[in-house]
Amino acid sequence: MSRIKAIIFDMDGVILDSESISDITWRKAAEERGLSVNDEILNACRGSNKNDTIVTLKKYYGEDFDSQAFLERTSELFHEIEEKEGIPLLPYAKEILEYLKPRYRLALASSTRGPTVERQLRAAGVIDFFETRTTGEMVEHSKPNPEIYLMACKSIGMEPEECAAIEDSLNGIRSAHAAGLHPIMVIDKVQPTEEIRNMCECIFESLDGLKSVL
Repeated sequence: MSRIKAIIFDMDGVILDSESISDITWRKAAEERGLSVNDEILNACRGSNKNDTIVTLKKYYGEDFDSQAFLERTSELFHEIEEKEGIPLLPYAKEILEYLKPRYRLALASSTRGPTVERQLRAAGVIDFFETRTTGEMVEHSKPNPEIYLMACKSIGMEPEECAAIEDSLNGIRSAHAAGLHPIMVIDKVQPTEEIRNMCECIFESLDGLKSVL
């Protein structure tokens, strides 16, 4: 991967262990409404911004489902946990950022809203590793649409083929691949399908694996 000059990271499930908290809050919010949330629904929404998540929820629960109220409740529950316990970094997150920072340009492409991204990265002590942050409210369509990665590349003045994307979700890999980056998957909650394996340059069980290729 000698052509790589920049690394663009996803945040949730790559840098921060926020996916574990999100899964808890989604299941609780669904239970309050007498519904169930299975892995298929959770995985379909991973890596998506609010607008696209609303569309996905209506697909599963029907057009009359109040997706807005559901997401507001999951957000309330998430903040309760975040305030009480914080959001831990995933294994090797800070170590790999320290390793890569002198070698590459680093940026972020997260479907989460900007203020939340800033708050959580600052609390985790890793915000200064990233030159730019491209976030969910900045794009019309989130992952798997390539828009967010194309915008992230532009934000640091790089062509997509000069950038690697570090992702944990299937939608994230699809987005980076469609944008023309070099996708690398670090497995968190979801195992790669054959489709995703064919899109990835590499697949690792943890961020520490990046040292072998970058």
